[in-house]
Amino acid sequence: MRFTKMQGLGNDYIYVNCLKEAVPDPSGTARKISDRHFGVGSDGLVLILPDEQADFRMRMFNSDGSESEMCGNAARCVGKYIHDRGLSEKEEIRLMTGAGLKILKLNIMNGKTESVQVDMGEPILEAERIPTTLTGLQVINTPIEALGETYSATCVSMGNPHAVIFVEDADSFNVQKIGPVIENYPLFPRKTNVEFVTVSDREHLRMRVWERGAGETMACGTGACATLVAAVLNGFCERKATLLLNGGPLKVEWDPETNHVFQEGPAEFVFDGDY
Repeated sequence: MRFTKMQGLGNDYIYVNCLKEAVPDPSGTARKISDRHFGVGSDGLVLILPDEQADFRMRMFNSDGSESEMCGNAARCVGKYIHDRGLSEKEEIRLMTGAGLKILKLNIMNGKTESVQVDMGEPILEAERIPTTLTGLQVINTPIEALGETYSATCVSMGNPHAVIFVEDADSFNVQKIGPVIENYPLFPRKTNVEFVTVSDREHLRMRVWERGAGETMACGTGACATLVAAVLNGFCERKATLLLNGGPLKVEWDPETNHVFQEGPAEFVFDGDY
């Protein structure tokens, strides 16, 4: 199987062009190929497929083999792969995902994709649709107890569930200890991604993420979008901000006219290989 490793802000995945390759067991392949000691090493596996309604379709599998609906960093890398490998000459690509259709706008420099803006669509704020077991229109500052401490979570779905928790110092926070507890908290029937966030000022947020099915990663595009929405709902920041992730900065905007969230950042090739 021919593959390409790519990364967006350190959020690295193995990409397979399924217009040419077949992956009969993507869940099992994801577990094996993602292993950083005995495999290639990645946060998961992404399949690039044809689609009848869009230009292409993306399926993504976490490093534990579970399938996820959407990943913003992976979507940017898919856009770069499609353009730079000559699968399409378009600078605006319609990409179907498990979270619906996403529009990728490519920033091309000297024939190569330097960065990608992804229209992530409207955030989902209704408790049951996120999903959580709570009822009501929004889940803002809901108390969650983890290992004897109580945290306030604001929940948002960007096609996949997120619980955003604002903390005093994200850098020193014990994400490895608290993250998995909240990921598996009973309020979340499909588990959840968890963001731990410190507000630097009204246009800058510091975010670390515990990803459902992958653990702490360098970056999470959907998590950054959910974090901005949560920060706005709590009155902490403006609708346009830069989020500093472990892998670097990501620009995010929640447009008041369309209600869509946009994220823009880099996508980088790492290497090709055979598995």
